[in-house]
Amino acid sequence: MRWWEIEASAPELAALAVERFARTGVAMLGTLRGDGSPRISPCEVYAVDGELCLGMMWRSRKALDLLRDPRIVVHSATCSRAGDEGDVKLYGVAVEVGDPVLRERYADTLERAIDWRPPEPFHLFALDVRRAGFISFGEARRALRWTPERGLEAIRHPDDPTSG
Repeated sequence: MRWWEIEASAPELAALAVERFARTGVAMLGTLRGDGSPRISPCEVYAVDGELCLGMMWRSRKALDLLRDPRIVVHSATCSRAGDEGDVKLYGVAVEVGDPVLRERYADTLERAIDWRPPEPFHLFALDVRRAGFISFGEARRALRWTPERGLEAIRHPDDPTSG
C-alpha cells in the first residue's frame, strides 16, 4: 500500500512513523546486495504528497541495491538503550519515482528540513508498504502490527506476562 493508504487505514501508526523519522532526521534502510547479503544504510525519510519518500545519492550502493531488488525494510533510528521512545519498522518494496512534480516537492521538503537541496541526478523512491510494526518499552510499553489483511492491531508486548 502506498503511504496515503496507510495514513487513511492506520493513521495512528502513520503518525508514529512520521514523528520517529522527524525526531532523529534519519532512518536505517535494509536492502539486499547482489550476492543476497543484507546492507544497512542511513537515509532521510519524508512524507511528501501522500508518498513516503526515500532520497539517495546518484548511483549509491543502496540505490543500486533497490534498482536490482526493490525489497526493503525501513527502521526508525533508536537512540536510547531503554527503547522507551519506540521504533517503527516498515517492510515493503521501493518504487522508483520519475514524476518531476513529486521529485521537485521532495527536494523542496528536504531543503526546508535540512537547508540542502539535492542536485539532479538523484535517486528517489516511494515506499510501497506490505507490513509494519511499532514497539516501545518502559512505562508506556505497547506493540502494534499492521498488515493489509488485518489492518492495525495491538498485539501482546514481549514484556507482558503470558496468559497461561
